[in-house]
Amino acid sequence: MSQSNLKHLERIKDRIERSSELSEEEKSNSFKHIEEWYAEDKAWGTFIAELAKISPKIEAILAEMGLI
Repeated sequence: MSQSNLKHLERIKDRIERSSELSEEEKSNSFKHIEEWYAEDKAWGTFIAELAKISPKIEAILAEMGLI
C-alpha cells in the first residue's frame, strides 16, 4: 500500500472518530471497512465507494476532505 493511501486512511479514521454527526454504529462499520481494506488492499476508488455507502454523512466527510 502506498504511503499516500496510508496517510489518507489515517486522515479518514481521524475525521470519522471526531465526527459528532455519526452514530457509534456508523463509526464502527466504517472502521471495519477500513481494516478490511488494509487486509485486502483494495483499489482506492472501490474502497472510497464502499465507505461512502455506509452513510450519507460519511460521504459528506469524504467530500469535505476532497477524496470524492
